Amino acid sequence: MPATASDGSPDVGRINDFDDARKEDRGMTETVGGSSKKTATRNGAGDKRLAVQRVYTTEGVHPYDEVTWERRDVVMTNWRDGSINFEQRGVEFPDFWSVNATNIVTSKYFRGAVGTPQREHSLRQLIDRVVKTYTEAGVKHGYFSTDQDAAVFEHELTWMLLHQVFSFNSPVWFNVGTSSPQQVSACFILAVDDTMESILNWYREEGLIFKGGSGAGLNLSRIRSSKELLSSGGTASGPVSFMRGADASAGTIKSGGATRRAAKMVVLDVDHPDVEEFIETKAREEDKVRALRDAGFDMDLGGRDIVSVQYQNANNSIRVSDEFMHSYENGGRFGLRARQTGEVIEQIDAKGLFRKLAKAAWECADPGIQYDGTINDWHTTPESGRITASNPCSEYMHLDNSSCNLASLNLMKFLQDDGQFNADLFAKSVELVITAMEISISFADFPTEPIAETTRKFRQLGIGYANLGALLMATGHAYDSEGGRALAAAITSLMQAVAYKRSAELAGIVGPYEGYARNAEAHQRVIRKHAAANDLIRTYHANDVAVHKVATRAWQEGIQVGAKNGWRNAQASVLAPTGTIGLMMDCDTTGIEPDLALVKFKKLVGGGSMQIVNQTVPRALKSLGYQDEQVEAIVEFIGEHGHVVDAPGLKLEHYEVFDCAMGDRSIAPMGHVRMMAAVQPFISGAISKTVNMPETATVEEVEEIYYQGWKLGLKALAIYRDNCKVGQPLSAGKSAKSSSETKTETVVEYRPVRKRLPKKRPSQTVSFTVGGAEGYLHAGSYPDDGLGEIFVKLGKQGSTLAGVMDAFSMSISVGLQYGIPLEFYVSKFQNLRFEPAGMTDDPDVRIATSVLDYLFRRLALDYLPFEKRSQLGIFTADERTAQVNENYGSGDVDLEGLRTSVDSTPKAAVEEKKKPQDIQVGSSTELLELHLGTTADAPLCMTCGTKMRPAGSCYLCEGCGSTSGCS
Repeated sequence: MPATASDGSPDVGRINDFDDARKEDRGMTETVGGSSKKTATRNGAGDKRLAVQRVYTTEGVHPYDEVTWERRDVVMTNWRDGSINFEQRGVEFPDFWSVNATNIVTSKYFRGAVGTPQREHSLRQLIDRVVKTYTEAGVKHGYFSTDQDAAVFEHELTWMLLHQVFSFNSPVWFNVGTSSPQQVSACFILAVDDTMESILNWYREEGLIFKGGSGAGLNLSRIRSSKELLSSGGTASGPVSFMRGADASAGTIKSGGATRRAAKMVVLDVDHPDVEEFIETKAREEDKVRALRDAGFDMDLGGRDIVSVQYQNANNSIRVSDEFMHSYENGGRFGLRARQTGEVIEQIDAKGLFRKLAKAAWECADPGIQYDGTINDWHTTPESGRITASNPCSEYMHLDNSSCNLASLNLMKFLQDDGQFNADLFAKSVELVITAMEISISFADFPTEPIAETTRKFRQLGIGYANLGALLMATGHAYDSEGGRALAAAITSLMQAVAYKRSAELAGIVGPYEGYARNAEAHQRVIRKHAAANDLIRTYHANDVAVHKVATRAWQEGIQVGAKNGWRNAQASVLAPTGTIGLMMDCDTTGIEPDLALVKFKKLVGGGSMQIVNQTVPRALKSLGYQDEQVEAIVEFIGEHGHVVDAPGLKLEHYEVFDCAMGDRSIAPMGHVRMMAAVQPFISGAISKTVNMPETATVEEVEEIYYQGWKLGLKALAIYRDNCKVGQPLSAGKSAKSSSETKTETVVEYRPVRKRLPKKRPSQTVSFTVGGAEGYLHAGSYPDDGLGEIFVKLGKQGSTLAGVMDAFSMSISVGLQYGIPLEFYVSKFQNLRFEPAGMTDDPDVRIATSVLDYLFRRLALDYLPFEKRSQLGIFTADERTAQVNENYGSGDVDLEGLRTSVDSTPKAAVEEKKKPQDIQVGSSTELLELHLGTTADAPLCMTCGTKMRPAGSCYLCEGCGSTSGCS
């Protein structure tokens, strides 16, 4: 175990004698001499090797022999039409692996043609193919002390993968141990210069990376703007023009690989003269989408006409400098600079440009923002170049023409039955995983030689984790709470400390990374910044206190070893989306994300599916002190309603523990930002996460989120406002309509014709009282008895209220005459809450939450047929009375009390609605929609048709494991 004093605090004397402490460590330690398998070492590191001791495994017992294996049939169908997408029968998996994880691994990661002897059919084959390659490379390149150490390493890695403790990123499973190039990296950063040769090479390199199933990002700021001249005297095209060609290329290749669609990031510096054009590019294209949709074209995501829209295959980001942000704060002007000379060619208002950035993001979710000052302040190798770009999901940020291989740990695997997070076991696991990741660079292949050269020279790694949201809930922490952020920060700090400590130990074995000597001072400065941030963590509970103590000790030891050996890796960690690999590990939540919802979709052995309450919920309730009977009742309530509001026996102060990313109690946007800020100081790269905002969010709120991201020290931030994009899938009900119905609706909705009332028309006037406020409703009808106009008298003549009601009445009347259905208005205005509200003098509507609530309920009762009112939950007093008598007889029933219930619904009307369990769903997102009656902004999977769910800044399909980005 790491050195501690008897009271559990760091023992300074033993920390100073680090070599002795390290030898006593039960995990992987380095030894000097005694190697039975000596090979040449690099950079004059000497003949040290890595001695590996067991953590998970038992000597003499193979990990495969400790589990029960079973045969399963994997048959994956398109949820929409039932067609079979993939079929492989008789695959072998441990009995504790879920059906979903089995399906994902079999369809995505097994190699060989289906139906041939070469096709992999067992998880053993997959793990052996990868782990044995890593072990052989470790032996070949001189990492291990003895053959026995290599064997222990192989068994430990196998056990962790078998038990879903961690997973490598997808390219490892695709490529390692096969005849394909041994590409292990998921994230790439390219470079482009201001020459046509470089621009065309950019297209080529991106295509090669997309073909391999990975994503790439780059910064276009070196390309001259459209406001500058070429050497020939003509005007330059500008980067936005060249983006068009790259976008078309990505759109062509997006389905070319067998793994995922193309993913790319395009970055532009805020001082580029074309920055305004870049900011508005995708927003203008969204206007085009709306116009084409209104003209009747198929502009839904995946529609046949959406391909005519440009710039949709990339995430766009603006790289803002601290200078610009200070100008924004002070209301000053900011200079846009020529690319070749650096001279200021235009002065702009910083606040105005920042508002345009926020407005564009509000309209279409692009561009995101990257904070250049923060990024490069935490840069370990500034002498070798600045960090100018990121990968598509914004978690990997380092030098141009470089790559990063990722691996993520499943945090729930370290939560003990007593509710304590096992920090020591987590540290041992990080040591093992980071060692394997480092070994992989020794044998990896790369798509281009510049990327290969940079990656081998700086050896960037990206260890991270998944299931943070589930861990916080299981330990009784609200995601948006000080305690939740403290635990997340402590765990992330521990991961980073141990990763860099192990990197320093590896540097003593095989030497530091090649670029270290030139950047030693800067690298050490960043390490000290991480350690200083660890000292600032404020702890609240036993869990974060214990984890923080282990992290502090790891930082102290790691700094000592690094000062002596240097570090083997220029960076160690990122927080990736963990999309497909999150499903492989059976994680409830991905990356740094909170839980999506409290109910989820689960596949069953033999086919079929069911909805369940997340298993994290009962564990959280027990950690909060609830008894088994209370837990059972609360879980049953959540299963029926999809939320915890009014759950029997649940204390109000515990509601926040069960807040999710979506739903009735969704986490506020700043809650996501604060969590990112808590863990960012302990991440070498950045965090893949999109901050979801409600549809009602304003441009000013988006602007504030982007500003706070800079103030809180984030490296990158992106937002998504619900329903801001037109190209979203229709819900099941809408998509089921025939093409003829769609055309009819299009004519009515987008080419309306006003049908005026005749001079003489029937009408009625209703006097009403709502909460003591008196008024009159006058309704005029067409001769065929359809409502055509309303006039509302409320307030004294000439008052502001009377004028507003007159204007409101005219707008509703004109809308009715243009064909807007009355039931649409009723659905929008009923249940609106504002004063005056309360009791009314109408026997059919006894209580109203506002005047508008009463008016539209009254109109519905007078002008809508029973069938439509049933769907809206609006009934007359006689209808409610008749239904009560039918169901309960004329016994002692409080009929008057039932009449006063605004939302009381006859049983017949309820039975007309489908029960949740009677409606087929294909994903957790669709299940959430079923409970909440809303449509989530997520695309349909291009492979199986299931609605995807958010995963970091990407989307993930729970049906087949496809992602829209890197994992």
